[in-house]
Amino acid sequence: MAVSPQEVREMLMARDADFQRLAQEHSQYQAELEQLSHQTYLNSEDLLLEIELKKRRLRVKDEMEMLVSRRRREFDNR
Repeated sequence: MAVSPQEVREMLMARDADFQRLAQEHSQYQAELEQLSHQTYLNSEDLLLEIELKKRRLRVKDEMEMLVSRRRREFDNR
């Protein structure tokens, strides 16, 4: 029986410490980006920080998706 990616994410969020840590990091980067977006003016340091935060957030998201994909394959092979 196929398991949806959302079901796998929920299971990993409930049981996998690495996935939980990655989700927390992703949320932290998102919050920092939202904080930057509320500023009326971004200086060059802020712009560089924004780029770095986006890269980090994407890296974390990619790691989370790899965990989801790996676990989903495990379920499909049962």
